[in-house]
Amino acid sequence: MRDLGVGFRYLVEGQKWVGRHGRWFGFGLLPGLVTLVLYVGALVGLGYGADDLAAWATPFADDWTSPWLDLFRGTLTALVFAFGLFLAVITFTAVTLLVGQPFYESLSEEVDRSEGGEAPESGLPLWRELWISARDSLRVVLRVAFYGVLLFACGFIPVVGQTVVPVLGFCVSGFFLAEELTAVALQRRGVELKERLRLLRGRRLAALGFGVPLTLSFLVPFVAVLLMPGAVAGATLMVRDLRGENDGDRDGDDGRVRLRKNDRERGNLPSAGGDQEVHHLPH
Repeated sequence: MRDLGVGFRYLVEGQKWVGRHGRWFGFGLLPGLVTLVLYVGALVGLGYGADDLAAWATPFADDWTSPWLDLFRGTLTALVFAFGLFLAVITFTAVTLLVGQPFYESLSEEVDRSEGGEAPESGLPLWRELWISARDSLRVVLRVAFYGVLLFACGFIPVVGQTVVPVLGFCVSGFFLAEELTAVALQRRGVELKERLRLLRGRRLAALGFGVPLTLSFLVPFVAVLLMPGAVAGATLMVRDLRGENDGDRDGDDGRVRLRKNDRERGNLPSAGGDQEVHHLPH
């Protein structure tokens, strides 16, 4: 369970990093603002049309008497909007990262430089990186949609649908949100999607500790935009530590201590010589 706290600390450290580097914070806000405008418009449209969609999808209920008709379609309308919101939380990050690929890649590189002096590069042209990012994001969204459909169906189960299902939904969202954000740094290191997922599954609780609080905060649109730069920075710090790229103490001007050493002493993180395998994209 300690890994939950470890993941959350990566998120906090990322926000602190952009707080100390204000120029990069402003730089990282731009893609989120553009994406936010698009998503707000889509969710407003869904809010107005969800009841009509529920009525169109359930013609068999037209002859039901009140209050059963209103109760059934009202519940279905709420589930449709909740499912749309669920997908919006997940795809917001993917779309924002795609729109802001050059912005966030530069931010992630700067985090690497400030932490270790080197910024790994994929060596691929920008168009190739955008294609890989879009392709992998689509694969992640399809996975999320699959889980979303299952959870949506389970939402009709009495009690369980109103208690357990929402919790599972946030966990699924948090895990894949962590994957999307760590992909910025891992793609620069040539790590493929399959290996990224394997890496995070090996530290599932840390991924949830990072992604679930972020998912909850992303439910507030403006908060999502404000936290996005720090989320990318925190994901980069997380990648560096999970891949064993940080060694020894960090004695910077601000007196911070490297998370990895503390967590390794507590048994929360594997040693730098662990058995993680990393497969690289062909150049």
